[in-house]
Amino acid sequence: MVKPENNSIVIFGASGDLTKRKLLPALYHLYVNELLPEDFSILGASKTAFTDDSFREKVTNDLIKSEGISQQQAEEFCQHLYYISMDMTDADSYVAFKERLEILSEKHNTVGNAIYYMATPPSLYASISTNLAKHKLNKDRNGWKRLIVEKPFGYDLKSANELDEHLHTCFRERQVYRIDHYLGKETVQNLLVFRFSNGFFEPLWNRSFIDYVEITAAESLGVEERGGYYDHSGAVRDMLQNHLLQVLALVAMEPPAVINADAMRNEVVKVIQSLRPLEEQDLKENLVLGQYTKSVVNGEELPGYRSEKDVDEDSRTPTYVGMKMMIDNWRWNGVPFYIRTGKRMPERLTEIVVHFKKTPHPVFGQNAPENKLILRIQPNESIQMDFGLKKPGAGFTAQQVSMSFNYNSLEENNLLTAYERLLLDCMKGDATLFARSDAVKACWEYVQPILDYKKEVKSLFGYKCGTWGPNRADEMLEKDGREWRFSSEEVLIK
Repeated sequence: MVKPENNSIVIFGASGDLTKRKLLPALYHLYVNELLPEDFSILGASKTAFTDDSFREKVTNDLIKSEGISQQQAEEFCQHLYYISMDMTDADSYVAFKERLEILSEKHNTVGNAIYYMATPPSLYASISTNLAKHKLNKDRNGWKRLIVEKPFGYDLKSANELDEHLHTCFRERQVYRIDHYLGKETVQNLLVFRFSNGFFEPLWNRSFIDYVEITAAESLGVEERGGYYDHSGAVRDMLQNHLLQVLALVAMEPPAVINADAMRNEVVKVIQSLRPLEEQDLKENLVLGQYTKSVVNGEELPGYRSEKDVDEDSRTPTYVGMKMMIDNWRWNGVPFYIRTGKRMPERLTEIVVHFKKTPHPVFGQNAPENKLILRIQPNESIQMDFGLKKPGAGFTAQQVSMSFNYNSLEENNLLTAYERLLLDCMKGDATLFARSDAVKACWEYVQPILDYKKEVKSLFGYKCGTWGPNRADEMLEKDGREWRFSSEEVLIK
């Protein structure tokens, strides 16, 4: 694999949880697998009063604890690690920051190439980008400059447009990398190869052969320590607007003319713009907003959402969203996409289930096995096909069997995690798996009616911790003669 050019990686918010849990472990794994540049520097920036040595000591201890490595291994990586304490909202602080970056560029021969990762609250995005531009740290003249923006990309359509306009006053669109870690998962990327490199799947991937598609993103945990954030976000903003719409677009997109960032993202935008706008009747009949309630799971009493720390006791924030979506284009006209996501469900999983139409001649009866294609994104990435075969014994009774492939079965299992893949892509200047401005806007335009409707809803559908969501979500499919792969009656408690 060709290594990226030497560069400096700046992490704004370096003392935060995202940096500790995701970014530095990802960079460490890239380092030990020899995927990082020949030389590089990582500059942490935050208000916390660390020095280079104290920050390295902290990161060394964190890596030893989380990755199970030796102190020598951690310290070797940390020799590339530096720190500057600064107020990211104060323009004057960027004078010393710029000087430090120039020193590191010379020391590590990064020739001015820099990635700015905003691992901060969204409220700081405008200040950081403004101050970088003010000190000409956004200019590509002396090495390339790239800005990684973490979700959420705005709070609603209005704030998303405002953020987008502001970022474009400071950086060009080609410099902005909006990161969605879901798109960095191996199975999500393999969905494209699976579809477009196999001649026997793509001809079936349309309204003539597919009955419906379901996409589930379930989490077994509650809001944990994020109650304050989540109560102002909820499942619509936290999962539906970004992760699930992006996954849906990859399932439904047309084959790109070539495999590059522009061609791929053009097709993604076309799908999102083809989503049938949500009318009032759709919101009433084909949208289910739920909130988990207390329950006993595996002998443990779990609190309801409104009893969680930092959550309003009268909160109407949904922790579950289930909905029916339609795509108005030639390929998918009439094929419903059922999407759901929720917290405190039986297990953590994200999967796509493609339900194929039944055979037109029911020679084996109405209970003939259904043909399904199940693409598991997490955990244990896998692809499974369900189809019918003869049941052993007399007669011609058909039964459903499965054929599956699990990524863990590969002899050389060197799968990159989502953050590892996306960080590496950004270093190489490959924006294929990053959200583009027009796609973000199209997602918010589609979701905004849900946000407006949510303000008017007087109540939510409750579901007990450890179940697959409200019964109303099952009823939504039942009236169409369909069902979820896991329904609320099929509680899988492990």
